[in-house]
Amino acid sequence: YLIYNQNSFAESVLEVTNDDLIIGDENAPITIIEYASLSCNHCADFHINTLPEIKKEFIDNGKVRFVFRDFPFNYPALLGAMVLQCVPNDMRYDYSDALFRLQKKWVVRENKESTKELYKIMQSGGMSKDDFNKCINNTQIEEKILKGLMDAQKEFNIKSTPSFIINGKLYEGNKPFKDFKKILNTLLSK
Repeated sequence: YLIYNQNSFAESVLEVTNDDLIIGDENAPITIIEYASLSCNHCADFHINTLPEIKKEFIDNGKVRFVFRDFPFNYPALLGAMVLQCVPNDMRYDYSDALFRLQKKWVVRENKESTKELYKIMQSGGMSKDDFNKCINNTQIEEKILKGLMDAQKEFNIKSTPSFIINGKLYEGNKPFKDFKKILNTLLSK
């Protein structure tokens, strides 16, 4: 069988690119990569309740850069992830925040209904029906998202959302802010 050097193979999911949705200072000593599904209520809880505290205490002052990655578990989540790819980078954070906050509205069992409700949200932010349809029918975007998901599964064996890779180490599941604070302060004191 083939022995290959892991490094000469695909780049690691730890590599952050311009394609990523990032908030915070790119030279921050700590990088948190979050894998989340837009349809997951624990992810919504993290985004609505915990992330603002992390942002205030660690991101806004340059200690952490935060990278958002999609790990869609179902059709609505994939749809939402695709639509976010079509929003200008500087607005993606606000849109994803809105999608988490309005999750119960658009993440529904019936795919057609999900699509309709998702469009309503995007439309209120200024997206045309035409752009919306182009976006959700773009197989390249879909493949890119699914490839990201498979790479994360392969390298870190991620099985649930939210999952966080903090400076290269995997932490699974939503945690209260105090747990994140402990992890981050420990890393900062090294």
